[in-house]
Amino acid sequence: MKNLLTIGFLIYCYTFNFAQNNIKTDTLLPIKMQEVIIIGKKAQLFEKQTKVLTTLDDYLQKSAKVGMIKRGAYAWEPTLNSMSTERTLITIDGMRIFGACTDKMDPITSYVEVSNLSEATVCSGQEGSCFGNTIGGSIDLKRNNTVFGAKNWNFNINSGFETNNKQKIIGSSIQYQDSLFYFDTDFMLRDAENYKAGKHQEILFSQFKKVNFSSTSGFKIDKNKHIEASLIYDKATNVGYPALPMDVSIAEAIITSLKYEYSPLNKKINHWETKLYYNTIMHKMDDTKRPFVPIHMDMPGWSKTFGFYSKLNFKQNQHHFLLNINSFYNTSLAEMTMYPANPNENPMFMLTWPDVLTAYHGAFLEDSYFLNCHSNVKFSASLGNHANTVQSTFGLNSLQIFYPNMTAKSNRVLKSFAGNYNYFKNHIQFGFGVAYGERAPSVTEAYGFYLFNSFENYDNIGNPNLKNESSFEGNFFFEFKKEKIALQLNSSYFHIANYIVGKPNPALVPMTIGATGVKIYSALDYATIFNVSLQTEYKFSKYVKSNIQLVYSRGKDFMNINLPFISPIRYSTSILYTKNRFLSELSIQGNTKQVHFGAIYGEDKTPDYALLHANVGYKFTMPQAKVILKLGVENLLDAYYSTYSDWNNVPRQGRNCYINTVFSF
Repeated sequence: MKNLLTIGFLIYCYTFNFAQNNIKTDTLLPIKMQEVIIIGKKAQLFEKQTKVLTTLDDYLQKSAKVGMIKRGAYAWEPTLNSMSTERTLITIDGMRIFGACTDKMDPITSYVEVSNLSEATVCSGQEGSCFGNTIGGSIDLKRNNTVFGAKNWNFNINSGFETNNKQKIIGSSIQYQDSLFYFDTDFMLRDAENYKAGKHQEILFSQFKKVNFSSTSGFKIDKNKHIEASLIYDKATNVGYPALPMDVSIAEAIITSLKYEYSPLNKKINHWETKLYYNTIMHKMDDTKRPFVPIHMDMPGWSKTFGFYSKLNFKQNQHHFLLNINSFYNTSLAEMTMYPANPNENPMFMLTWPDVLTAYHGAFLEDSYFLNCHSNVKFSASLGNHANTVQSTFGLNSLQIFYPNMTAKSNRVLKSFAGNYNYFKNHIQFGFGVAYGERAPSVTEAYGFYLFNSFENYDNIGNPNLKNESSFEGNFFFEFKKEKIALQLNSSYFHIANYIVGKPNPALVPMTIGATGVKIYSALDYATIFNVSLQTEYKFSKYVKSNIQLVYSRGKDFMNINLPFISPIRYSTSILYTKNRFLSELSIQGNTKQVHFGAIYGEDKTPDYALLHANVGYKFTMPQAKVILKLGVENLLDAYYSTYSDWNNVPRQGRNCYINTVFSF
């Protein structure tokens, strides 16, 4: 019944939008296929966000292309075009960063805060191959971009509280700029207890504490030359994961970079940017606070990455080029020590990631050619060399138990190309394209050693003999936009050859107590993924507008078996009222039933759900200062629910009241 009411409301809003005839013309700029999610203070949109101190994960999942796999209240794993992080590329200001957790408890998005980011650029498929090879696309998290200008100081103090998990949020930032120098520093602390699902059911081991510090400073060395240094320090402690058998005692990241920018060089070359970066991540899983643990384990992991890129924008007649030369070196090491209950027995030790060095060197070239004032074609291609070296003799010997002829080194060449046609005239834009891309197996897929997947209940062993995964892609979009109405339809189709999954091997005995068996990473002949989304916006008046989003995905392999974590119909709709300093919003979001679930991957049928949210905000202005106050209620009806993307069906938060304040001067 609730689905019928919700879908009826969606159809009503949709029909009402198109029934309006008093629409003025609006001029469109040439199409940019990337989706930009505004996060920070760009163009004062920060003040219009409904929950300014929410997590980055919450912002990202508002995109029709992005989903989230949740293992608890902290550090959700983003999916893009229904593909998990092995098949996507996530960067921070173009920097390649690799997590240190074999259980994906530390996605790259967990090491940044909304308060120090300005936007997230979401690129679909091979559009996202500028900084490396990908199948599903890329997300580039762009931090606040302070610029040179008249001397000015800006201070912010942020605070928030959420009732459901008693989360305390406090932060501050300082920005300074003048004609030769700028800096931007930001601090954020989050401290949360266990959250409660609907009907006040406490979800144990869902607490977390996190500290994040970010700093960027720039110095002008000439009229059109400057250098910029940046630092991110992030530390999470006592992080619970109710969907997993282990928690995290500490996750710590240091991310640094030094950038040189030169623009414009001349009439043809308008921007050149070169960056050196280094990051190190340490992550420790433990189960010391879990009751009834059959055998205690410590599982620390480390990841270190050094890299650079040099990006050049230039043009020749109707051609607009982008060239990016990029390279990185990453080492990934993880280990596990098991301590028997009998103190007289020796601990058992293994390397779950055998100190793997990954070296990548690649080049990306894009040419956007304007055919006329209404259309353009865009071609891109990349070529990269991807090499792995197992640096641990102990780890290599362990894997050679299963692969006697395995060598310590492997080398792969990765290719991609894409072509798109875009048309834009008056109020209409549309485009279509085709693409081909390849990716190498991840460290886990190629070299993982007895990694337990609690969703499937299998231990997993990597396979260094896997072929490159390759994808043929087709995409289409249509957009109609006028002063009061906007409509956008997007669709994509991926045919992925050598699709990498784990397959059970009955000859092997699991290491984890209670595991069903052991899986070896193998390649299916192919798999297909289809995504389609519809988004509309209608302005009823100067003060009132509505938004509607519908998303559908379908994924299956060559034997018609459903792929895991593919969203059923997902919808959201909202009515927003803004006038002067006041803002209020009422929204509904939900999923239909998940009937196309991948049972062989541990999935089951998940029910439909619909949530109601409400919030209000007001901006107080004072001489040389302003205060933004936001109040809201999420899951107003306290629904008890879990979704297709909740690991082991752990339920999500019930009713949650929150207050956010931002004081600026």
